[in-house]
Amino acid sequence: MTATAYAAPAFCEGIQYFSEAPSDVMPYLESAAISEGDQAIPSPSDPKAVYQTILAADALRYLTLQMTASKQSGHPGGFASIADGIAALVMLGYKNLITEVGHHAPGFYSTVFLDRSLEAMGINTVRQMCDRFRETDGLLGHLSGQIPGLLNPAGPLGQGQHFAMAGAKLHPGTLFPVTIGDGGLGEPYIISSIGHFTTAYPQSTNFLPILVWNGFSQEHHSMVSTQSNEAMVAYWQGNGFKDVILVDAKDYDDANQPGPYVDSTAFSLKQRMAFTQALLEATDKAAKQALSGTLTVLIVKQLKGAGVHKRGAKSHNLYPGDTLDKDYIAAALKTRALPTAGWELVRSNFERANGGPNVNTAVTESELPLADLGTLPLNEFPVGGDKQVATTAMGALVGYVGQQDSNFVVTNADGNAASGINNINQALKIVHPTPDELYFQGPGGQVYEPLSEDACAGMAAAQALFGGRSLWCSYESFAINGLPIWQTVTQAMAELRRDTPSTICLFTAGALEQGRNGWTHQRPEIENYFAAMMRNGNVFPLFPVDANSIQACYEWAVNTSNKGITITASKSPLPIRTTLAQTRAAIETGAIVLQETPGEKTVVFAVVGDMMLLPVLEAAAALAKDGIGSKVVGIVSPRRLYRSSDVAWATCRKGDDTFLSDADFDALFAGDVVLGVTGGSSAMLEPVMLRSNLRRDVLAWKRGDTTASAGQLFAFNGLTAEAITARSQALLLG
Repeated sequence: MTATAYAAPAFCEGIQYFSEAPSDVMPYLESAAISEGDQAIPSPSDPKAVYQTILAADALRYLTLQMTASKQSGHPGGFASIADGIAALVMLGYKNLITEVGHHAPGFYSTVFLDRSLEAMGINTVRQMCDRFRETDGLLGHLSGQIPGLLNPAGPLGQGQHFAMAGAKLHPGTLFPVTIGDGGLGEPYIISSIGHFTTAYPQSTNFLPILVWNGFSQEHHSMVSTQSNEAMVAYWQGNGFKDVILVDAKDYDDANQPGPYVDSTAFSLKQRMAFTQALLEATDKAAKQALSGTLTVLIVKQLKGAGVHKRGAKSHNLYPGDTLDKDYIAAALKTRALPTAGWELVRSNFERANGGPNVNTAVTESELPLADLGTLPLNEFPVGGDKQVATTAMGALVGYVGQQDSNFVVTNADGNAASGINNINQALKIVHPTPDELYFQGPGGQVYEPLSEDACAGMAAAQALFGGRSLWCSYESFAINGLPIWQTVTQAMAELRRDTPSTICLFTAGALEQGRNGWTHQRPEIENYFAAMMRNGNVFPLFPVDANSIQACYEWAVNTSNKGITITASKSPLPIRTTLAQTRAAIETGAIVLQETPGEKTVVFAVVGDMMLLPVLEAAAALAKDGIGSKVVGIVSPRRLYRSSDVAWATCRKGDDTFLSDADFDALFAGDVVLGVTGGSSAMLEPVMLRSNLRRDVLAWKRGDTTASAGQLFAFNGLTAEAITARSQALLLG
């Protein structure tokens, strides 16, 4: 009796080709290698488990190629070279899988299809999976936050290790394998971010980098393709890894393939078994070492495109015309085809591994319990009293949050002390292997300070996505280097099927404070980034007016979920202009009326930023001398000032539909003319400029230069009281 005598399981509907199993493997098809009630194979050297791992790898290759070819689009080649490694991890019971490579998405979709996780989104058959690949409300071209059973979004390279490390920190005892492409290995910060993490948290070795060393990038050889095995091992050893385990398919090749990178699917069955057993044993060893305190990396060296339609960089992408009927695609599918019994076994193994479908068992499929913060100890300063540093006022609250929540982490690349928040270091300590009270540091600290904004943003954003509270602090000027992963995570949070703490940022030392440092420290154009993201629906840039205002902003932010919240404030002592209650109201309405001066006509100042209020209020006084009235409106949450139709809030998890009504907007900005004023990007004033029907204009940041004082920098950008007065008068004259 051949394996094709079995009827195809229902989930196989849509599979085009099946094969017959050779008679000599029939004993390996009698039952699933992972028995019912078990979560992993009993031994990595068991021949039945080895053969069924081969079946699993070929099933992943088959599905990946059929899915992408069904749309003549997508990326099958990179994942094909690590399909054996993913199959090995699943068979060993490790399914909290993370990737740094967005192009591997079809392979990861195939993985969670096989373990039945995609049934949660109505995908029950292969045909349905293909139909919904790269379609709205389906399986996106790159991993997102909405796919059941998958742990992390993946798009830009160089991000996946952050998710693996955050997972390891928050979930001791759970393994977080992360595949890293050799094309992406040259992206900034992968190894350096790992180095800082493992120095700060030496006990958190339960993440496992898996280098997909296939010799090719998207359109050419990878830049590490010429390295010898010895050089690659030495590279990882030189970066702190205690054990580097390399499995090279070339060592098992009996097909006389040229070059250092070969395709294991071209081997004889005997050698495929030998290669797969070696990979299972290496993966088993690497996983157990990582879980038991040894920093380990697994390297799988196999040709890109192994087992699919083409090899090398040519396998990376499908193009129009690469249909299921194309000869080389049909031939590859026929070669990778499984017997019907094989599909049933693969499905059983994947479903049983790690205790069930990933949609039920992955750590990101449930909400991490959060510590109760109680009532934040806000310190309300008297309006008109002594000047206060807003960042320092917020720092006191941050310290309290960390003392209540041991999982909480604060990240900063340029130093909290430099941003007026050294009180955070004092309360929570910088995490460092060297105890030193002078610098408020020690092994048990909660302040994470790598000199890399990517590593700071990565740890903070990944921790929030994985269910823990965090705060990323940065000089406004430098934060741009960390924003790609912050954007990735905030977009994922909008799509999540669960609640998770918002990812919160504090951006300090605005450009207007940084005169003598020159343009290197003057990059408020970063606000363009957030202004564009406000339309996503879950992004809230906040601009507190003073030290009271910033406390109310953080109080709100730390109690939200699934949002991206940036708080931008000066580190200079500034007047107290508002009560806590005023900012609490402004967080809902968008803005606060700070001052009204009567006059024959009224100039409405729509102001973004705390320091920017200084010349604006001076201009208001100058206008009053000429009998011109004014209203100074401090914009705290510009997102609230959009119209509901401007923002994609309805498609977000925890969709927030609070926007200022037309009547309330007209009342808030009532006057004769509106002048928007900001020391940052004019884009933050877009909601006001869109909605106001008054004659209006904008004064905003132009560019940085070296100046001896903030006042000179104001002047360089045309933001002095004199300039604001003159522009107001010109507006009134029409």
